[in-house]
Amino acid sequence: MVTPIRSVPATSASTPSAPASLLTAAPAARELPITRGHIPDLTRDPFRCMRALYRAHGNIAALEETDGQRVIFIFGPHYNQEVLSDTETYHARFFSLRGSRNSAQRRLTAALLSMNGDEHKTQRRIVQGPFQKRAVEGYRDQLALLAEDMVAGWQAGQERDLFRDLTRFMQRVSGRVLLGVDEPELIEHIGDLTERWVAMNHELGLGAVVPHKKMDSYYDCLLDMAEELEAEIRTLIDRRREMPPGMDVTSLLLQARERADSGVTDTELIGQTAILFAAGYLTTANTLAWTSFLLAQHPEITTALVAELRRELDGRAPTLADFPRLPMLDHVIKESMRILPASFYSQRINPEPVQLGPFYLIRGTPIVFSQYITHHMPDLFPDPERFLPERWQTIAPSPYAYLPFGAGARLCMGAPMALITLKITLAVMLQRFTFHLLPGSEINGRVTSTMFAPASGIPVRIATPETPWQLKPVTGSIHEMVTLD
Repeated sequence: MVTPIRSVPATSASTPSAPASLLTAAPAARELPITRGHIPDLTRDPFRCMRALYRAHGNIAALEETDGQRVIFIFGPHYNQEVLSDTETYHARFFSLRGSRNSAQRRLTAALLSMNGDEHKTQRRIVQGPFQKRAVEGYRDQLALLAEDMVAGWQAGQERDLFRDLTRFMQRVSGRVLLGVDEPELIEHIGDLTERWVAMNHELGLGAVVPHKKMDSYYDCLLDMAEELEAEIRTLIDRRREMPPGMDVTSLLLQARERADSGVTDTELIGQTAILFAAGYLTTANTLAWTSFLLAQHPEITTALVAELRRELDGRAPTLADFPRLPMLDHVIKESMRILPASFYSQRINPEPVQLGPFYLIRGTPIVFSQYITHHMPDLFPDPERFLPERWQTIAPSPYAYLPFGAGARLCMGAPMALITLKITLAVMLQRFTFHLLPGSEINGRVTSTMFAPASGIPVRIATPETPWQLKPVTGSIHEMVTLD
């Protein structure tokens, strides 16, 4: 854990040298919001690291190594807007370790999350088709069938890991809808490999900033894992190539690859397919799991929500025309994504020296913004640790105060797809079954490569829909994040 210490004066010997042009414009020596510590603490425990920095310094802070290396942290709508709205000054850099030019690691990371400028705009235009409103509306029937298929395997009295079920469900959704392939075994295998690869990128990412002794051997393991994952992605692409063209991401990329002027290379075909699949299922599975957990722990809210669903839907899956008549479902999802956002934080980097608040940033300084910390600011969301869906009846926060899908020009284009998936899936689940947390279950939050998920699953007992919802006591770090009565 990071232990905050006194702020460090701007003239401290530990402060990295700024370019001469910036030094001439620098203010007189004054206290800067800096905590001395270890940058790898961010990887080991992002929640406690960022919460300590926010509590010690407020809306902007730096974590500084003894050699002067820094990571800058920004919290709240002011700095979020300054950074996220300026894509020329602040670039995305999701993957710190890109690999050599001809490596599988380089090809897998050649995707929107690592692209900037014209390259990002061009590639985004190519793959945005499946995420546009008309396309998303066309997925309703597929999503409803897949949700019904998932709960068809549930039985009253079973003990299940809801997080695992929802992850498998979302892998299948992403495979069929985004990639155009409905081969559950292949999709699950690629999903498992993807999660291991993402986790290793997370563990090693800060090695690019603060090298450590085991970096070389771990890096070799990462490259081997990338080779294995790429081979499976190529298999999936080959399967899709054998099928008629469609409006899924893989098909659109394959069609673009055939056009000489598209700018889509084999490398980008692999990277976009891999990352859009991962992004498509990981965050939505996390949100479904956290929302299910919160509902299981708030029986009165869930009972009222189920009454709304039964009144308006009478057991069927909702259509898009039903959504306006389901305000409580909308409020529950919004509040879940506020209090336990699937994207815990993300980062940017400045390609040129820049001033950000009180800091003069040398070129290439990592800048971290946190959806979680912003969503838990009491001046933005009173009583922030309480799950209160009713707050959404009266509040309308700015896009930089509430940003579960990011904000600015890089706003997640999959947001409409995620929302319709969340609403259909929860409506089906809640009308078919009641589920209760197993008493004494340990529920811990884990942040892996910026994404926030249950560390050891969501263990529940399935019950008939007539069974009353009941609060079951749980243990774990979840109590640091949510107030549970």
